[in-house]
Amino acid sequence: MNFGIFLERSAKRWPTKAAVLFRDQVLTYRQLEDDSNRLAHALQELGLQRGDRVAIVAPNRPEIVVAECAFYKLGLVKVALNSRLSPQELEDALTNADPIACLVAPSHRPVVQAMFERLPGMRYRIAWEFSEADAQAGWLDGAALTAQASARHIHVDLNSDDLAVLHYTSGSTGKLKAAMQTMGNRMTSLRKVIMVRMNSDSDDVMLLVGPITHASGMFIQALLFQGVTILLMDRFNPPELLEAIEKHRVTMCFMVPTMIYGLLAEPSIKTRDLSSLRLVSYGASPMSPARIREARAVFGPVLAQGYGAGETTGGVVHLSTADHERAFRGEKPELLSSCGRATCESEVVVLDDDGNPVQEGEIGEICVRGPDVFAGYWRAPELTRAAFDTKGWLRTGDLARIDDEGFIYIVDRRKEMLVSGGFNIYPSEIEAVLSLHPAVYEACVIGVPDDNWGEVVKAVVVTRDGVAVAAQELIDFCKERLADFKKPRSVDFVSELPRNSNGKLSRKDLRERYWQGRDRRVN
Repeated sequence: MNFGIFLERSAKRWPTKAAVLFRDQVLTYRQLEDDSNRLAHALQELGLQRGDRVAIVAPNRPEIVVAECAFYKLGLVKVALNSRLSPQELEDALTNADPIACLVAPSHRPVVQAMFERLPGMRYRIAWEFSEADAQAGWLDGAALTAQASARHIHVDLNSDDLAVLHYTSGSTGKLKAAMQTMGNRMTSLRKVIMVRMNSDSDDVMLLVGPITHASGMFIQALLFQGVTILLMDRFNPPELLEAIEKHRVTMCFMVPTMIYGLLAEPSIKTRDLSSLRLVSYGASPMSPARIREARAVFGPVLAQGYGAGETTGGVVHLSTADHERAFRGEKPELLSSCGRATCESEVVVLDDDGNPVQEGEIGEICVRGPDVFAGYWRAPELTRAAFDTKGWLRTGDLARIDDEGFIYIVDRRKEMLVSGGFNIYPSEIEAVLSLHPAVYEACVIGVPDDNWGEVVKAVVVTRDGVAVAAQELIDFCKERLADFKKPRSVDFVSELPRNSNGKLSRKDLRERYWQGRDRRVN
C-alpha cells in the first residue's frame, strides 16, 4: 500500500498534462513524479526513514503537493500545520509533534527560526526560496538538496495501520491536538472522494483555495489518481478567484460557505463565464437554506455538501447535487437544512446519551465508526479515550436528528466549539487569553449568528471594579496572542454572567440571548 504507486501510474498515463497550476507555474504529472522522487531520495540521504515525522509550515504552494507525494513514497508522517496559526500555537504544535525536519516557506522562516533552539528534536530546517541569510542561520537549501538527487521512482511498502498524517485541530483544553490519520484512513478517504464526492476524469480542473494542509488537502491524492489538474490559490480573493475559474475553465471547486458568500457579494460575478463549473462542493460549517438558494441561482445545479472532520479523515456524510435539486423542485425542501446521508464505508448514527439510536425526529449525538475513523490523538491517551464510547463509536459532539430516509439535520453542538468560516474555535482558549488582561474580571466567549461567517466570536465580559477598557483594546489583545480567525469580532460588557443552580457559568443561557427566534443553534 503506497500512494506513490498511483502517482507513478498517472505520470505514465498523463506525462505532459498539468498536475498542478499555481500563478504562472505549471507542474506536469511527469515533473511531479520526478520532483517527489528527488525529494524522497534527498530526505533519505539525510537519514530520514519510515515513520519519521516531517512538518510543513507554508501557505498553499506546489511544493506542498510535491512534499506530500514524497512523504508517502518514503513512509514519512506529514505534520500538517495551518500557516495562519499564531507563533505560540505553531510552537505548541511543533513541540507536540517533535518532527525531525521542517519544510518552511519564506513567510514563516523568522517564526520557526526564533523557536528552533526550543525544539531539540528538529535536526533539519529546509527552506524553500533559499537566501544567504538562511544559509547563515543554518537552514538547508531545498532546491540544492533535490537538484542532484535521483528521479528514479522510490517507494516503501506500507501497512494500513502505519501513521500517515498528524492533522492538527483546536482542542477543548485550549491547546492544539493532532488526529492520527493512518494509511488505511487516507486510502478510505481516497475511495470516498472518487466514489461519491468528486468522481472525476482527466478533463477536470479542480480549484483549491482553502489550506491544503487541512480539509482541502484531503482531495489531493484522489485527484492525482484520476489525472485531474489542481489549480492552487494561496489566498481567497473573490475577483481573482472568479477570473481563475473563467480563465482555466475550472470544473470543480471546494469552498467553505464564507467563501461562497464572498463570491455572491462580488459585483464582477455577473459578468464572469462560470459555465465550466459542474460541481461546487461546500463544507466545514453549515450554510443557511436562503444562501444555498442564492448560490443555486448564480452557479446553477452544481451544489453538493459534505460533513466530516479531521477525526473522520474527511467527509462521512454527503448531500449530493441530486439531493439539492430535489429540494429546489419542492419535493423535499427541508433537505437544504440537512448535511446529507452516510456515504461509502462510513457508519454514521445518531445516538442518545445511553448509546442507543434515537427515534425519528429525536435529537442525539452524531457518532461515526469505520475504516476512515482516526487512530486517536497523538500523545494524548486520555483525550483519545474520551473521544470514543464503549462500542467504538467516535463521538463527534454534534447534536442532530435523523429522518426516515437517513438524512441528518444538525441542530446544535454538545461541545462548546463554534465554527466560523470553516475553522473550529474553542471558547476556553480565547477566555484564557482574555483572563490575562488586567481589566477583565470574567469572560465568556460564544458564537453568535453572522450572515457571512455562519457564526462569529463574541466575548461577553465583566470588568474589574473601577477599571475601564474599550472593546477594541480587548480584541487587539487577543489578536496579538491568537490566530486572527479566533479573535472576538465584538465585545459586550455586562455586570454579571448567567449561572446555573450549581453556580457554574451557563454558556447555553448566554448564547440563547443571541440566537432567539432561530430554529437551529448553528448558522
